[in-house]
Amino acid sequence: MAVVQVVAFKVGKEEYGVEISLVQEIVRYQEITEIPDTPEFVEGIVNLRGIIIPIIDLKKRFKKEDAGESEQKVIIIVNLNNTLVGLTVDNVSEILRIQEKEIDPPPPIIAGISRKYIKGIAKMDKRLIIILDIEKILSEGEKEQLASLVSNE
Repeated sequence: MAVVQVVAFKVGKEEYGVEISLVQEIVRYQEITEIPDTPEFVEGIVNLRGIIIPIIDLKKRFKKEDAGESEQKVIIIVNLNNTLVGLTVDNVSEILRIQEKEIDPPPPIIAGISRKYIKGIAKMDKRLIIILDIEKILSEGEKEQLASLVSNE
């Protein structure tokens, strides 16, 4: 039976997960340099050990209300089509091993997040964890725009 490993994290009140194979590292939230003329959900860029990384605010991307700053806010660095991208989340809770049979496809009608971002919904005890399809979180044009932010290194 196949097992999927995911990094579980919260954005607002909801719990999400992303496959651990796409996660490069998790770093403390740090000062972000804003870049003009970027989509609203792009917070800017950070310099992480000499590498410029664009930062996406998942709250803004998912059009969620900002309930204020979380003291546990972190940046999850993921590999998105060979470009390192940071995702700001309220906190990372744990690494989960989920049996594939515990993951259902997304229901036909989902309020809030666009269905295309979602790989499935994991049921673990009383928890529901939305498994994100990180490759689809941005359109091709948005991916190109982010790649251009870091290509001038």
